[in-house]
Amino acid sequence: MSPVLAGILQLLALVVALGLSYRPLGDHMARVYSSERHYRPEKWIYKAIGANPSVEMRWPAYLRGVLAFSAVSVLFLYVLQRAQGSLPGSLGFVSIDPDQAFNTAASFVANTNWQSYYGEQAMGHVVQTGGLAVQNFVSAAVGIAVAVALVRGFARSRTGELGNFWADLVRGVVRILLPISVVGALVLVACGAIQNFSGIHGVGQFMGGTRQWNGGAVASQEVIKELGTNGGGYFNANSAHPFENPDALSNLFEIFLILVIPFALTRTFGRMVGSLRQGYAILGTMATIWLGFTALMMWTESAHHGPAFELAGGAMEGKETRFGIGGSSIFAVATTLTSTGAVNSFHSSYTGFGGGITMLGMQLGEIAPGGVGSGLYGMLIMAVIAVFIAGLMVGRTPEYLGKKIGTREIGFAACYILITPALVLCFTAASFVLDTPVNSMTNSGAHGFSEILYAFTSGANNNGSAFAGLNADTQWFNSAIGIAMLLGRFLPMVFVLALAGSLAEQTPVPETAGTLRTEKPLFTGLLVGTIMIITGLTYFPALALGPLAEGLAA
Repeated sequence: MSPVLAGILQLLALVVALGLSYRPLGDHMARVYSSERHYRPEKWIYKAIGANPSVEMRWPAYLRGVLAFSAVSVLFLYVLQRAQGSLPGSLGFVSIDPDQAFNTAASFVANTNWQSYYGEQAMGHVVQTGGLAVQNFVSAAVGIAVAVALVRGFARSRTGELGNFWADLVRGVVRILLPISVVGALVLVACGAIQNFSGIHGVGQFMGGTRQWNGGAVASQEVIKELGTNGGGYFNANSAHPFENPDALSNLFEIFLILVIPFALTRTFGRMVGSLRQGYAILGTMATIWLGFTALMMWTESAHHGPAFELAGGAMEGKETRFGIGGSSIFAVATTLTSTGAVNSFHSSYTGFGGGITMLGMQLGEIAPGGVGSGLYGMLIMAVIAVFIAGLMVGRTPEYLGKKIGTREIGFAACYILITPALVLCFTAASFVLDTPVNSMTNSGAHGFSEILYAFTSGANNNGSAFAGLNADTQWFNSAIGIAMLLGRFLPMVFVLALAGSLAEQTPVPETAGTLRTEKPLFTGLLVGTIMIITGLTYFPALALGPLAEGLAA
């Protein structure tokens, strides 16, 4: 079987699996966030944290809950890492240095999971399982909660109340993420992923020396790493490591986990606003971009240029033979079009255009389908921008889902789309002005520029993947990327929740003959065009200096 055909068959199997899970999972999540019932374990949690889940919150209170919970999470994870040397189950590893502990704490709380350390050589069982894995659950639940708050803003009227953050957080973990993770972990164990708490042990001779690995609760962390679009690997090789991702079947399952909730949330959105067609329009936009990027990546990496490529069946450098071009390309697009950041191959080794595709996927805002929660609210922000542009074309006040998009609403949306590019481009520019960051580059020229541009694109967009050619374990990169991750995660949430509160206070506008039909394919096309144009105008100069220059020179 040719590599191209193998990749196409994998993609078709993935589409079928996502299609079968779309309706039941989407409807389940709509019921979870619409229910007034609290399960007994949930009540215990509310009592322990002193929260009243029945009290509705306006957007400032909801935001305070998000920020307070996240700040405590950063502090807890930072202290846990700094105290590792004194904790049981540390496997003899010392405490993490302050700058790296800050970077890692910010990374996992911001749902980025950027890692500037070797997991198997730095983190013991307590930090991995009691710290990092826990944040994989709760950071994903925070993202879903903010998305649901925005959906309520569209669905509700004449009230500023968006629900209760603590109830949304707990329900997301208890009713959605935990049950799926238990089943998913069993599937990964059946595929060959490890799940234990063993210590460090040798695995035989390798290049004249003994190779050592430590065990761990890998399967359980791997499943929530993908399901919650987190991406942080137990091992430095991430999902290229056979203990995390043993074979082609587990690889396809992990891609499914990455995509299933972000896609299904579009049905949750349609169900909660009372129009499934609106959800299908958002789904169509996400699917169009995702399939287009996947096809382009598979073509780019499979193109044969010279004897070496022909013998290998494509650009196989940096890719695992057990996954091939198809499995690696699908994974690379899925992880960069979402905020996952997990890797089963090394993006620095992709062709010039292939590396550019991974970078562009993040620069779109990771909205196709995007991160758990963040993809949906990012796409809804772009929908607001699109209807505003359409309104300018016809000279009519724009409306979306019965809500007017006025000066206030478009101001919040504009601030949202400007934050991340500003962080990416400013920090990238600063890195080239200073002497020390440039010394971390292992490549010069266009590829070296891409390494640093990719790093800040990944951090500010809360992705977490790396180009794998940059020494990011320095005080500058640990601090700068840590700040970019926190600002890139929580500043946009401020404007999302402010927009949600503004929309919820409005009185619905009746639909007329002049209302833009946002559930039609025409709007889907407009939305795709808006996304590509805004991203292109913002990032094209930087991309021209990096991956485009490298690809054209090849």
